[in-house]
Amino acid sequence: MPIRYKLTLWYSCILTAVLIIIGIAVYAFLSYSTVKDIKGRINGATALIAQQFSQSSVFDPDSLIINPDSLQNTDIYTQIIDYRRINTTGVSSTLPGNLRFPFPNTAEKAVNAGSGYVKVNLQGYPFYIYQAPVYVEGTKQVIGYLQVGVITSKEDKLLNNLKTILIFSSLIGLVIAFTIGLLMARQSLRPIEVVIDAAKQIEKGSDLSVRISHEGPNDELGRLTDTLNGMLGRLETAYNELDEAYEAQRRFVSDASHELRTPLTTIRGNIELLQRMWLPALQASNDDPAVHFSPEDIERAALSREAMGDISDEAKRMSRLVNDLLALARADAGYVMEKEPVELLPLVEEVARRASHLPRKAEWRVGDLSVLENVGVNGHPDFLRQLLFIFIENGFKYTTAGYVELQAVSRDRQAGIIIRDTGIGMKSEQVPNIFERFYRADESRGRTGGTGLGLSIAKWIIDEHKGSVEVRTQEGMGTTFTIWLPIAFSLHYDSGIMEEQSRNLEK
Repeated sequence: MPIRYKLTLWYSCILTAVLIIIGIAVYAFLSYSTVKDIKGRINGATALIAQQFSQSSVFDPDSLIINPDSLQNTDIYTQIIDYRRINTTGVSSTLPGNLRFPFPNTAEKAVNAGSGYVKVNLQGYPFYIYQAPVYVEGTKQVIGYLQVGVITSKEDKLLNNLKTILIFSSLIGLVIAFTIGLLMARQSLRPIEVVIDAAKQIEKGSDLSVRISHEGPNDELGRLTDTLNGMLGRLETAYNELDEAYEAQRRFVSDASHELRTPLTTIRGNIELLQRMWLPALQASNDDPAVHFSPEDIERAALSREAMGDISDEAKRMSRLVNDLLALARADAGYVMEKEPVELLPLVEEVARRASHLPRKAEWRVGDLSVLENVGVNGHPDFLRQLLFIFIENGFKYTTAGYVELQAVSRDRQAGIIIRDTGIGMKSEQVPNIFERFYRADESRGRTGGTGLGLSIAKWIIDEHKGSVEVRTQEGMGTTFTIWLPIAFSLHYDSGIMEEQSRNLEK
């Protein structure tokens, strides 16, 4: 739920509670005042009857009844019951018609009822009544029952109208307050919306030069905006410095790789030349008795050839490293790979044939590749070959016994090429990092002649072909890489579909 709705809801709940409390207080106060006024009128009439009763020597209800016309408030009615004549004419009342207040029909019940105020309803007319038993002076004998009541139609109507007004005015006030509160909350939180929009703009465009505008007072939101703008400024400076450093590093790697290729090629050429020069001389000393070398010369020649072999191996490794660095430099520079329709089966079979000549200790197996028949992808054939060789050579490096196997599968318009080995494997938590540059799953593996960049290059090639790679591994049991490439077309030589789809791909 947005903050503005939460604030408005809290504000509305508090306002509702306040309105309810105020409404109850107003209604209770007015109700209390009304009842107090009614009691005052009743008490006045009761006092008048008591005065008349004190002046009379006998209890005569008819003489004690007060005519409403003689009172200031004509809505006051009296009723006196004489229990001595209860079965004949013992009820005297000023109520109109046959209306009578309910009363205890015996003196004993009158004693139990006692004195006090009650509310009754007679034929739809509400009355507020004070009633009390009448005793013989100086005794506890009840001879009558006095009731003085006021019709409260006006007061009840007033209180009911007040209740209705309070309820509806509270509801209307709550709706108005909710609407105004929502507008005020939205207006107050508008700077936060500006901050969110600016953050989204930065996220979409990676433009750290964007700043958040704030034209309001320097309140909490204003200070927040200033803080965020300062943070964006520092981020922009740091990002630009990192970008410049990264660009300089990328240029250095690219330039250094280009510059190193020529001297490395020269070194390798000269080493091979020296090796070819030394070998005939040593062979001649063995074949021709006229050519004689001392044991020291022969030992020196053997050491020289061994040193030249080491230099040649290191030069080859450096050449591979330089080539890998150049490939990654091209990837970092946004190199656009040119793609064309490539038939997978001939390409994979060629790689399998050439892989059989690579130096290895493990057995090389080629499984079922028939699912790749008449299947093609849109890609770069040289990079696809490099991709497969990277995984195959990786399997050879870390499999000293067992086998490395190549096979193919197909699923959901994707061609899957599987390279499985029974080598040393790795831990599952190391898998997410194996495609990082110069990462080695375990230092105990030692240096196996690789540059640490092969899998990074492989991941780049897979991404450029809009493919994916799955890794299943278990330490000590081996690793399985499955390369998934989207199938671009199927080849059907007899129908000419290959040419048609190839033309569509070129378009």
